[in-house]
Amino acid sequence: MNRREMLAALAATAAAGEALAFAHTTPAATPVMGSKVFDWNAMVAKPNATGSVRSVCSAPTATLENLEIHVSTLNPGLRSHPPHKHPNEELIIVRQGTVETLSNGEWIRVGPGSVIFNASNQVHCFRNVGADPAIYHVVNFKTAATPEGKTEIVGN
Repeated sequence: MNRREMLAALAATAAAGEALAFAHTTPAATPVMGSKVFDWNAMVAKPNATGSVRSVCSAPTATLENLEIHVSTLNPGLRSHPPHKHPNEELIIVRQGTVETLSNGEWIRVGPGSVIFNASNQVHCFRNVGADPAIYHVVNFKTAATPEGKTEIVGN
């Protein structure tokens, strides 16, 4: 090994040591979620003030900064929360029941199989207007294009 090769090897060793030291001092990134199956029977319903919620996942994916999915059960005559808006976009799929959703300033009644899209920072709300519990799947997603900010309540 000549002098030039020796200096290159030394520099490479130093760089590798720096990278290793950096890796030990920075927190581990949340693992990216790959393909996965979520069995309905394995999801535990946790009671809350309006019914219950089954958490499915909340993790980054190959193309999303965060994918959060849950399934809510909303008791008759109740709403999930006051009218609000948030930076993330949200997709709701009604599985069971009759609900009304506030979309573009208008209350719209829908039933099983209906799909609701709540755009970023648009006021929305959700209420069960049927006689039975409403069950719906909620998919929230955040990308690099999602504006900064937090949920903001805009009505009662």
